[in-house]
Amino acid sequence: MLVNAGLVCLARGGITAFTIDNICQEAGASRGLIAHHFGSKDGLLAAVYAAAYRNFLSVLAPDAGIDLRRLIDTAFSEELFRRDPLNIWLALWGEVAINAALRDEHRAHYAIYLARVEAAIAAHAAAQGRSVDAAALARPVVALIDGLWLEAHIDAAGFSPATAKAAALALLEAALGPLG
Repeated sequence: MLVNAGLVCLARGGITAFTIDNICQEAGASRGLIAHHFGSKDGLLAAVYAAAYRNFLSVLAPDAGIDLRRLIDTAFSEELFRRDPLNIWLALWGEVAINAALRDEHRAHYAIYLARVEAAIAAHAAAQGRSVDAAALARPVVALIDGLWLEAHIDAAGFSPATAKAAALALLEAALGPLG
């Protein structure tokens, strides 16, 4: 309940709303529970980050058998393309840059995501009879999806989710062939 309350606080007001008082009020819990279960506010933040990433991966890349078309379709779907996930990720990404414990948490989950994308690239390339370095392509593919997702959130009137999805598909298909 503290992790979920932390996510709610981040969605409402970013990192400035991620306070012990706000989290405890949202969870209906005492301050001592944070220290008991997480050691500190930073420990809770790392657990919140892990939960956010697990939620993200369960929707976007649920297993090693994902395909690239599904990955792109899902990245720009209504389920992920909402204000709350944007607020949560902006808050967490900002903290990753300055919080070593959170950076470690990020690296662990990001490695899982990269491995799943790499597997999807390798499977698709093999099915298309193409020879590609899937490991070398995985990080740029993730950066492409993240960047387009963020840009479409920043100004959906100028760059809609549909435009972002089309751009991602066009760039990936140029390198990997039709995505189905």
